[in-house]
Amino acid sequence: MTEEIKKEKLVIIGGGPAGLTAAIYGTRAGLDPIILMGPEPGGQITTSPEVENYPGFPDGVNGFDLMQKMIQQVENLGGRMVYELVEEVDFSRKPYRIKSSGGLYEADAVIISTGASPRKLGLENEKRLLGKGVSYCATCDGAFFKGQEVAVVGGGDTALEEANYLTNFCSKVYIIHRRDEFRATRILQERVMNNPKIEIIWDSELEDILGEDRVEALLLRNNKTEERKELPVSAVFIAIGHIPNTGLFKEYLELDAGGYIVTDKKHSTNIEGIYAAGDVQDPLYRQVITSAGAGAAAAIEASRYIDNYQG
Repeated sequence: MTEEIKKEKLVIIGGGPAGLTAAIYGTRAGLDPIILMGPEPGGQITTSPEVENYPGFPDGVNGFDLMQKMIQQVENLGGRMVYELVEEVDFSRKPYRIKSSGGLYEADAVIISTGASPRKLGLENEKRLLGKGVSYCATCDGAFFKGQEVAVVGGGDTALEEANYLTNFCSKVYIIHRRDEFRATRILQERVMNNPKIEIIWDSELEDILGEDRVEALLLRNNKTEERKELPVSAVFIAIGHIPNTGLFKEYLELDAGGYIVTDKKHSTNIEGIYAAGDVQDPLYRQVITSAGAGAAAAIEASRYIDNYQG
């Protein structure tokens, strides 16, 4: 039996800030888009304990709560969200085809907002001890290590946010950074420097994670002196950046050297009618507000394209 094809004007792939904002604009434009929410509804920001820089929340807002409000707004407007994973796409012909865990879709236009995933160190024990002291999300797992000593690897905004958050539970937090200065924003650096529970280990790289059934210590190497030492900790939180989720699209769309989708100022890709927004195409800012703005712009452009589309 031939699989039924669901015909849509606009399909949005990904349900983070960019995708949900695109859904709001697309729904209000009368496109009745369907949003394939993917494996992480709400996106990475749902793991952030506090978002202080999103307008309209003078006291800050929990990342999960912020995204729930966006989801509720889409629902209130009549937006169709389905919790399906995209398995395959075919952008070689129009209308474009998207195969998900829930069926086969044809779309006049597509907005890709699949975000990015945490970058891994690639250590054998990192994989073996995942969930046993190795984590990529302090908000998810920090409370399991109450009163214990833990480490964060990285030097950007995410790493410093994670470290500050972990001091709510842990007796001590080490930050392991391979350079002698942070690249994080100044306010986060000041918080880390002034937090008595945080100790920074500069110019050091994580060579191995030690432990049989759980994390027991880290093997560190000073990249200036080549000195190695073991650091006893109960957990390590790895925050060394992200990789854009573009594997499904690389056959069709132009990507830059970092794997991000290349778009023009209208968020168009190299294929007309296909747009990208948010962390999947933005290696520079990677903020909730810029992702939301990109989603809005992509939806406006998609609406204009559909108005002129001849299938």
